[in-house]
Amino acid sequence: MEPFRFHVFVCDQQKPEGVPCCAARGSGQVLEALRRDVAARGLADEVQVTACGSLGLCEHGPNLIVYPEGIWYSGVTPADVPEIVRAHFQQDTPVERLARTDPAHLRAEILNNREKMFAAHRAREAAGILPDDLNESIRGFQASRAILTALELDLFTAVGDGAGAMEAAARLDTDPRATEMLLNALASLRLLVKREGIFHNSPAAARYFTEGSRDNARPALLHTAHLWERWSTLTGCVRTGTAARDEIAGRGQDWTEAFIAAMHRNAAERAPLVVRAVGAGSIRRMLDVGGGSGAYSIAFAQANPALRADILDLATVEPIARRHIQEAGVAGRVQVRAGDLRSDRLGEAYDLVLISAICHMLSPAENLDLLRRCHEALAPAGRVVIQDFILEADKTAPRFAALFALNMLVGTRGGSSYSEPEYAAWLGEAGFREIHHARLPGITGLMIGSRI
Repeated sequence: MEPFRFHVFVCDQQKPEGVPCCAARGSGQVLEALRRDVAARGLADEVQVTACGSLGLCEHGPNLIVYPEGIWYSGVTPADVPEIVRAHFQQDTPVERLARTDPAHLRAEILNNREKMFAAHRAREAAGILPDDLNESIRGFQASRAILTALELDLFTAVGDGAGAMEAAARLDTDPRATEMLLNALASLRLLVKREGIFHNSPAAARYFTEGSRDNARPALLHTAHLWERWSTLTGCVRTGTAARDEIAGRGQDWTEAFIAAMHRNAAERAPLVVRAVGAGSIRRMLDVGGGSGAYSIAFAQANPALRADILDLATVEPIARRHIQEAGVAGRVQVRAGDLRSDRLGEAYDLVLISAICHMLSPAENLDLLRRCHEALAPAGRVVIQDFILEADKTAPRFAALFALNMLVGTRGGSSYSEPEYAAWLGEAGFREIHHARLPGITGLMIGSRI
């Protein structure tokens, strides 16, 4: 059975630096060019393009195979792609200059490369060499720190349409020698492209990291840069069992702006999923506890013109939320009030109380207390909805949630990621019934309970 007229497998396996591989020879650009050209010629429903692991011809990459004929191509560049698409996919004529036509020679080369790979693996095993993937995880902070420094400096905006190291350093008011080192490192990470001594933003860097871009994520990502200092205290936090200082307490407005920007960016993706899972049609009044930018309240209000929402958050967050609410055009139906979610009475007669990305900041005792106050704030048959990173019962998965528990260890006095059984127990003790876990695509899920 052939569900597509052609199925193209492109090797995109990355190997350690210095080891020949298709990824190092530009297979990523070949993949992009193939997908782009196939779509441009109206062949997307006839030609399936799939990235795959090593094809065994590492010294001659990038390599690809076209089925059903089983034509092997080697040394393919992005410039070759239009010819392959036109000749092979549209005219059923393989490109002979790129094709490997001797099956016996092809097989011998693949088997030889395979044996060399196995031999190298055996030698590393015998010598007790640290596996490459483990070493990469251990040293992963280096690439992260280079990118975060570039974001803090707003380097990608300074590079603009192109700049040499001296020019970029002048724009940033940084040391030229050190700036060139950072620019070269970012080029090695493919966030910059260096041509004849001039650095240019990659498409991704231009889209997500530069001032004026519609999708500029830098304001939100500065929150990640702020986390760097906290994570450097992890060893001490494991020894003592808590953070030296609560992440939110005592932080300046710059930190608050970056934190809320990060939360707003996350919510822009998650809010439609939450609204769809919860449903907005029957809700007349909702309370958004620790609602930050107001993204969730805005989404619910936009889904139901009769819905009115109250956001409870710190006084420092209030003006940020009002700005977003005004921009969304729902200022008449979404209100903000300053308060302390850890202790304040929450109100009464709400149909829905939403607690999004809050419980992980609190201790178990604080979460139980909050849920009891949520129960009091709901009308009969009202619901509480908790959105958070919900761990499985053994707390080792999902990986993001397990790592995020450490983020709370270094940033809060008693916060953590919590498991489905823990949330269910707190909800039950607070008086909720019909408790269930609503799984969402992505890294968060919902715990929902009703006031009977």
